[in-house]
Amino acid sequence: MSQTQTPAPIAAKQAREHAPEIIFIDELDALGKARGMGPMAHEEREQTLNQLLVEMDGFDPRIGVILMAATNRPEILDPALLRAGRFDRHVLVDRPDKTGRLAVLRVHAKQVAMGPDADLGTIAAMTPGFSGADLANVVNEAALLAVRRTKDRVGMSELQEAVERVIAGLEKKNRVLNKMERERVAYHETGHALVALSLPGSDQIQKISIIPRGIAALGYTLQLPTEDRFLMTKSELEAKVAVLLGGRIAEELMFGEASTGAQNDLVKATDIAKSMVKAYGMSEKVGMITLERERQPQFMQIQPPQEKGDYSEDTARDIDSEVRRIIDEQYERVKRLLGEKKRALQEGAETLLEHEVMTGPELRAILDKG
Repeated sequence: MSQTQTPAPIAAKQAREHAPEIIFIDELDALGKARGMGPMAHEEREQTLNQLLVEMDGFDPRIGVILMAATNRPEILDPALLRAGRFDRHVLVDRPDKTGRLAVLRVHAKQVAMGPDADLGTIAAMTPGFSGADLANVVNEAALLAVRRTKDRVGMSELQEAVERVIAGLEKKNRVLNKMERERVAYHETGHALVALSLPGSDQIQKISIIPRGIAALGYTLQLPTEDRFLMTKSELEAKVAVLLGGRIAEELMFGEASTGAQNDLVKATDIAKSMVKAYGMSEKVGMITLERERQPQFMQIQPPQEKGDYSEDTARDIDSEVRRIIDEQYERVKRLLGEKKRALQEGAETLLEHEVMTGPELRAILDKG
C-alpha cells in the first residue's frame, strides 16, 4: 500500500534539489501551534508539525537552504520550533513609529493626486498605533471621498475624515435619533471632551460629533495624541478613567439619571483600574506586585503566565475594593469638575445639537469664556 507524503518533506526535497533556495512559510501558527493545546487533539496537524521538525533537523547548512516564517501569534507556537537550530533567530516587525508612518503614507500617496494642503506629517502624527494596512486604507478612503466630492485632488479635509472613518467607522446619518436621545448624546460627548480639556495629561481633543458611526456608536469624541507613547504614569491613567466617566456624569447632572450609552465607557474604565491594581502595582493596599500576567510571546523568553486568579480570596477582595476606590475617586473628581463647568457643558451641548460637529478649539473657546 502506497503512503502519501506530507507537504513538509516534499518542500524540503525540492529545496535541496534546487539549492540555494529560500523556503518561506506564512502564518506559521496555522501549522506550528503548540501540541497539546485545546480540548481536542488534531492528529493530522501534529503529524505535519512533527515531520516539519524532523526535516528542519535534516537541513545541512552547507547546501544553501534558508527557512523563514512569519506569524502574528508567536505566543502559541510550539517551543520545539523555536529552539536552537530551528527558528532560532527572531525579528520583531512592530507597528511603525511616526517616521515610519510618514514613509508609508508617502509610498501610498504616490498613487494619488494630492492637493497642496495635504500635510502627510500631520496625518502621521494623528495615527499612532496604525499598521501599514491601516495607513493604506486612510489614503484609499481619502481618495474615494475626493471623488465623491468631485475633486481632482485629495485635500487635508479628506485625509482627516479618512482617519476618522478608520478609527470610528462610517457615518450613519440614516440612523435617526429622537429629540431626547440626541440631547443625551450631545451632553454625553460634551462631558467627555470637557473633562479631557480640563485635566492635565489627557490627549488632545480633535473633534466631537453626535453623528452616529459604525455599528453602535451614537456619537464620539475623537482624541488624538500628538506623539507616540510607550509609558504612562499613574496620574495619566487616572485622567483616562476620568475622561471615560465624563459622559455618564454629564447625563446625570443634566437629566438626573444615566442611560445605557455609557456601558462601553464603564468597561474601559474598569479595565484600566484593574490593570493599575493587578498589573502595574499602582495600589498601596495591594502593593507593588503583579497578580495577573498576560500570555507573552515565547521568543521574548518571558516566564510562563500564572493561572488566572492565582491568589487568595482576601487578595481578590482587596483587588475589588481598590478597583472600586479608583473608579469612585474619579467619579467624585469629575462630578465636581463638571458641576463647576455646567455653563460650558450646556453651551457646548447646544452647539453640538445645532451643528452636529464641533472641534476641540471651538469647545476650548467656550470653556475659556469663564
